[in-house]
Amino acid sequence: MSRSDKGKCFLVGAGPGDLGLVTLRAKELLERADVIVYDALANPEMLGWAPVDAEIIFAGKRAGEKTLSQDEINALLIEKSRIGKNVVRLKGGDPFVFGRGGEEAEALAAAGIDFEIVPGITSAIAAPAYAGIPVTHRDQNSHVTFFTGHEDPAKSESAIDFDALAKLGGTQVMLMGVDRLAAVTREMLAHGTRKNLPVALVRLGTLGLQRTIVGTLENIAERASAAGFEAPAVAIFGDVVSLRKELNWFEKRPLFGKRIVVTRTRKQASGLSSQLRALGADVIQLPTIRIEPPSDLREFAELVQDAHSFDWIVFTSPNGVDAFFEIFFKLYDDAREIGAAKIAAIGPATAQRVKDFHLHVDLQPEEFVAEAVVK
Repeated sequence: MSRSDKGKCFLVGAGPGDLGLVTLRAKELLERADVIVYDALANPEMLGWAPVDAEIIFAGKRAGEKTLSQDEINALLIEKSRIGKNVVRLKGGDPFVFGRGGEEAEALAAAGIDFEIVPGITSAIAAPAYAGIPVTHRDQNSHVTFFTGHEDPAKSESAIDFDALAKLGGTQVMLMGVDRLAAVTREMLAHGTRKNLPVALVRLGTLGLQRTIVGTLENIAERASAAGFEAPAVAIFGDVVSLRKELNWFEKRPLFGKRIVVTRTRKQASGLSSQLRALGADVIQLPTIRIEPPSDLREFAELVQDAHSFDWIVFTSPNGVDAFFEIFFKLYDDAREIGAAKIAAIGPATAQRVKDFHLHVDLQPEEFVAEAVVK
């Protein structure tokens, strides 16, 4: 996506929550967006990929809160695109799976706005997968049905054909319906679906705080109420739910259910955060420090310029290495200009950063503290 005088709107699927499940195309667009209009179900950490000067607008819908109407969101997308902005409309899951992406695309097309659809992984398959439930299985079923429990409130009656659901069988996945679970299960029972049908509810699927409840069509609503189960959640109806006993992989990770705050700088936190998430943790990035250049850049530049005359250069952190060579390569275009100075690095991360500049580390003390250099 290149910035130009002609704006464009990208309807982007944010995926189910886990940052590792975001598409490369989605990340690329976020990194180069002028405007981002995002939903409540999009992982807010994705906004950290945006340019610092990007305009970020929340357009999520939360019960009991005043939010933008769909018409207002459509108008906003058109307005920003018309003034030459590249607009990313970030929607949880996939924009065309119960995300009203079709309505927004229609509005953009009617207004003559250039647009692009970027699919995302829907929670309808990701949440069951992270709970150890395949929505299809050769020995269990040959089809899957998706339906929403949150319908247009203006409708006089439900558009869900419960009689057809009962006849279809297979796996049935309901999105956005945990608040209406009792009513939905009651209708399913009334239309002939068997009462001992296995059912699972997965809340915050793919995230470290994922929670799963299993029951039957007859008792799942009661169990959810007793457990204080809240949205956002996905409901899975079908015999495939029984496979969870063998296939529950994500919730067995060593840090699953643990919430960990990482206080490093945002740039440095990503690697650690990814490792913690891989172990099942729910990670919150909360930078408590900020790395800034020296207040007197002229004095610092003079020191860097004279680096070749030093006997030793001691780097105490990767940030120090970056700051040094940022100035160094503004003064010189050859790393050999560092001369005969030997290099000491505190800690393996600092040493690796020096090596990234194709320089040899002469001393790396066993203790990762500056005092160890003089011992």
